[in-house]
Amino acid sequence: MTKNDAGSAFPHVDISNTYGSEGMSLRDWFAGMAMQSLAGRINAACAEDNGDPIEAARMIAEFSYLQADSMLAERDKT
Repeated sequence: MTKNDAGSAFPHVDISNTYGSEGMSLRDWFAGMAMQSLAGRINAACAEDNGDPIEAARMIAEFSYLQADSMLAERDKT
């Protein structure tokens, strides 16, 4: 099943661009914004209890996309 990525976050038409890059999706942008807040908190918690930094990175990515998906679902309600 493919996730709805809500299309381009920053659509831009450039007729000189023959490769047609659309940039990042709105879902990726939402996840990146969520990641900024989550990363500091999870990394700090990981450091306090000598946790696994790879597991912390996985959790940050997972929670960031959960937040993005929640934002897109809420956006679809209106």
